[in-house]
Amino acid sequence: MPSIKVTDDSFENDVLKASKPVLVDFWAEWCGPCRQVGPILEELADEMADQIAIAKINTDENPDVPTRFGIRGIPTMILFRDGKPYATKVGAAPKSALKEWLEGALA
Repeated sequence: MPSIKVTDDSFENDVLKASKPVLVDFWAEWCGPCRQVGPILEELADEMADQIAIAKINTDENPDVPTRFGIRGIPTMILFRDGKPYATKVGAAPKSALKEWLEGALA
């Protein structure tokens, strides 16, 4: 399952009201580390589709949600459970590290 593109307007329905945990990737087109993490998150979206949904929000096009959650650097990934931020990871990381972090947060 591919990642979901989220906007300021769709964030509440797509993330906060989601039936399963959602990992939100806060990113921007110009961000090199964001572009490194993007394909990894697409792979994890497929591999972990039964456990989580993965959403991406472009911070340049959608400034309200990043401001609301205090995003200061990108890439920032926040795992939401039951409509609340549950775990946060800032910066790029290899697939193995991201998967381990997610599995730990979901346990």
